[in-house]
Amino acid sequence: PPNISISSQEILNRIESIILEIVTSLSKAEAPVLVLPNRSSWANISFDSAIGLQMSSRQSVTTIRADCPSSVTKFAQILKILSVIYRLVQSNSYATKRDIYYNNTKLFGSQKAVDSIVDDISCMLKVPRRSLHVLATSKGLISGDLCYMEEDGTRIDCHSSSTAVSVSSNISGIKNIVSSAKFVMIIEKDATFQRLLDDDFCTKISPCIIITGKGVPDVNSRLMVKRLWDELHIPIFALVDADPHGIIHLLEYLSCQTYFAMSFEAHSLTVPSVMWLGLLPSDLQRLRVPKDALIPLTKRDESKLCSLLERPYLTSQPEWQKEMKLMQQSKVKAEIQSLTAIAPDFLTQIYLPNKLRYGGWI
Repeated sequence: PPNISISSQEILNRIESIILEIVTSLSKAEAPVLVLPNRSSWANISFDSAIGLQMSSRQSVTTIRADCPSSVTKFAQILKILSVIYRLVQSNSYATKRDIYYNNTKLFGSQKAVDSIVDDISCMLKVPRRSLHVLATSKGLISGDLCYMEEDGTRIDCHSSSTAVSVSSNISGIKNIVSSAKFVMIIEKDATFQRLLDDDFCTKISPCIIITGKGVPDVNSRLMVKRLWDELHIPIFALVDADPHGIIHLLEYLSCQTYFAMSFEAHSLTVPSVMWLGLLPSDLQRLRVPKDALIPLTKRDESKLCSLLERPYLTSQPEWQKEMKLMQQSKVKAEIQSLTAIAPDFLTQIYLPNKLRYGGWI
């Protein structure tokens, strides 16, 4: 695995060696080539039950040629971002991916291009992205029994029951974490998170921390969950929709499956012991959720389920497989909000308290 505490000098050395290879090629009148690990092949991914998904040591690669019309723009984009990263690391300063995009919008064309290339460089240098001094703007929210200090000395208190705190953009800089929480609950959707906040869930049930990545979790939300797991050693539960997308979002935390982008960073990003609290497909039958609150699976949903069941890391999760097969057989899915069809406050007053009290997770 990569060295998470890699020195700034080592990062600079790795960038310099790439530039040296390019200069060497040019001096021989050869077209320079950049070699990247292929982030879109399952063949490059292995699963370790203690870590999650990670890059295999033997991996296929993609080449970006400077003399090829289809890849010359990407070649230039990679070099530009490498130069930005070099300056950031050298001066011990930070920039967001948004800052980099606005640094040269004409060259990059879109924010998505910058995001993808930063991940490519992270894999190419075998360095966690935050060690490149490139930060993502957080979209996640956190609330509950938690206080900590930001790197700049700002004291953050997450106890307020009316408003949540934005997840920090620099998780590694957080210090002095204080909490008496009994568990952390990952909430897939912002609407459900806000409902728990409005109902003062964190103080009524027992001291806890709730966090949402608002759908597909960003890196900072996942890093925050991992940091809480490492520091507090308390259970991590997940509450997601009973549909293929909910399962995919859950797996983001469990096994770092962000389109392969960060799988070599699995040691620092994943919490392999996240427990699936709900909404379970079996809950829909057990609670007799009204039929008009259920949604038929689409063909796309069915193919997503099939591909999920084929993923190697799910072989170590038979209970999860069972739930997914139940979804396949019943041919229905449901959002967390479907529980309001039983009673308006069913989620916060009955469903979650009973689940947590009687161990209704897998």
